Formats: sequence, C-alpha cells, structure tokens
Amino acid sequence: MRYRILGLGLLLVAACSRPTEQSAPSAPRVQIARSTVKEITIWQEYSGRLEAVEQVEVRARVEGYLDKILFRPGQAIKAGDLLFVIDPRPFAIRLKQAEAELSAARATLELAKSHLVRAERLLAKKFIAQEDYDTKRAELLAAEAKVQAAQAQVEAARLDLSFTEVRAPISGIIGREEVTAGNLVKGGGADATVLAVIVRTDPIYAYFDVDERTALRYERISSPPVQVQLALADEEGFPHIGRLDYLSPRLDWSSGTRTFRAIVANPEGRLKPGMFARIRLAQGSPSPALLVPDKALVANLAQKGVWVMDEQHIVSFRPVTPGPLIDGWRVILEGLRPGEWIVVEGMQKLKPGIAVLPEKDDGKL
Repeated sequence: MRYRILGLGLLLVAACSRPTEQSAPSAPRVQIARSTVKEITIWQEYSGRLEAVEQVEVRARVEGYLDKILFRPGQAIKAGDLLFVIDPRPFAIRLKQAEAELSAARATLELAKSHLVRAERLLAKKFIAQEDYDTKRAELLAAEAKVQAAQAQVEAARLDLSFTEVRAPISGIIGREEVTAGNLVKGGGADATVLAVIVRTDPIYAYFDVDERTALRYERISSPPVQVQLALADEEGFPHIGRLDYLSPRLDWSSGTRTFRAIVANPEGRLKPGMFARIRLAQGSPSPALLVPDKALVANLAQKGVWVMDEQHIVSFRPVTPGPLIDGWRVILEGLRPGEWIVVEGMQKLKPGIAVLPEKDDGKL
C-alpha cells in the first residue's frame, strides 16, 4: 500500500512537470478608426511649366554709342522707367540742323507770299502777264511744301533724340544688360540690338496638358471659375492659388491631350518663367465623400481592401474601390459604409474571423 501511494505521487509530479501541449493564442492588438463622410474637393495633379504673362525685348531704336545703363539686373521696374541712354549729341545736332532748315523754309514761304501779293496787284493793272502771276503762285505752293517737309524733318529729328533715352515699355523684372556701355548699338529694323529683356511675372501663366476625357469635363464648366493650386518642387502642399483661364481648342493627336493654362497670383515673385511646377486642378465643387486613413488600405493579391472590425471585435477583409488621396486620407468609392470600424495598424497578424484587442487611432478628420 505504501509503494502504491508513492507511485501515484510520482505520476502526479511527472504530469505537472510536462509543458502544456496547446495554449490559446492571445488576440493581436490593433489600432482602429471609423470611416467618415466629409465634404471635400477632389483634385487631380499634373506637371506644368511656368511662362511670363508678358515678355518684351528692349531694343535700340536709333544707332549710336551706348552711354549709360541705369538699372540693376533682376530689378523690378515700372513702365516708363529710364533704362539706357545712347549718346544724344549727334541727334541734338541733327535736330538743330532740321530746325534751321525749317526756319529757312518759312522765310522762303513769307517771301513767296509777298511776291504773290505784288503779282496780284500788277496783274490787276495789266502790268504783268498771267504767266508771270502763275509762276509766283507756283513758287508759293512750292515754298509751303518745303515748310511741311522741313517740319517733318524736325519732328523726325526730335523723335530720334527722344529715342536716345530707352525706357521700359512694360512693368516687370528686367534681366541683365545684353550690351555694356561704350558699345555701338544698331537701331530700328529686324537687326536692332537687344539691350535687355523684361518679363512681367505677377500674375504668371502655368501651362499643363490634360487628357481628352478630363478636358471635355472641364470644358462644360463655365461658372464658377475652376480653381487651380500650384507648388514648386521644394514646396510643401500647394501654396499658390490661381484659376483656369484657357483651354486649347486643338487636341494633340500624338499624346491625346489638350493644353490648359492657369493664371496664378505671384506678388512675391517666387514663381519664375521656365520653372516646372506641380499643379492641382479641382474636379468640381466640394461634395460628400467616404474617407479612411490611407494607411488602412492594404493590397491582397489583385485586390485592395481594408480590415473591418464588427461589434464582437472580429475582423474580416473587405475589398473596396479606392479613390484619390487627399491630405493623407483615402476616398473610398465602393465597398464600405460610413461609421464602420477599420484597422489602421497591426494588420500583419490578422486573419479573417479572429478577434482583436482594439485601440482607437489618434488620427482625426
């Protein structure tokens, strides 16, 4: 009897010392968030290029030696500002010569008038022939023509003298001088010397290409103006605001796109012609959309979906149709209802039908 009790005790000790062959797995911890409906504006992004609203090549209008340069490259200027001075002395001399010739022509005209008056008196008394009178009258007409020609020469000389002061035709930003002081510049005609280039950059144009289907949709929108947002390569978000103001009437067959143009305010001049930019175009007015955090979206083979948790904390994989990404939130077009709990972190250990330990995510809409 003693041996039997001892054997039973040994069996109990051995049984207690063996590890448990199977233990219930603990429920994985996950973070969850609700799908939410919010009024949003859906945007489409494009790559574009910036171009100046106005660009003018400042050219010399008269030939001469460049005397002065009165601006700094990159300076903001206003229309009418004096930029260059071409040596005015030769043109001042020509003006004086033209004025002298005008004075001489006027004197000749006065003399011709006197001769005609005298000839009229003599003709009335039959002291001269009609032919002599006609000669005096023709001399008067010729003198009047010479006065008009001399007056035109004075005006041309005065205009050339004014062209020695080269002024800004538009307001904007001026580039570097293309010719330094002391050089001979050509004026007038197609080969006139380019002295500098002025661009107007506020506002500025942004050109970008849009596919045919999207272009047709925007072509039907007339009011209100379609908003455009723009950002440079080093900028966060889209800080520059503009509006769509031109749609090319022609489709590019090679690419299947049409060119759009936006006009964007640029008061600080940060946007420069020739730069590339990211452009965001609103698809329409704000409208309700179902949103989930983008990190909740997972890919399962060929499908995209989210893990949905029910009231018993049981999860299941739900295929969805995702829309565009807006500030970290993904638009869900189909497959999900408003207010459903979805898993946003901890999806790696999930399997359909298992229970989870949920914690609310801190993300907010």
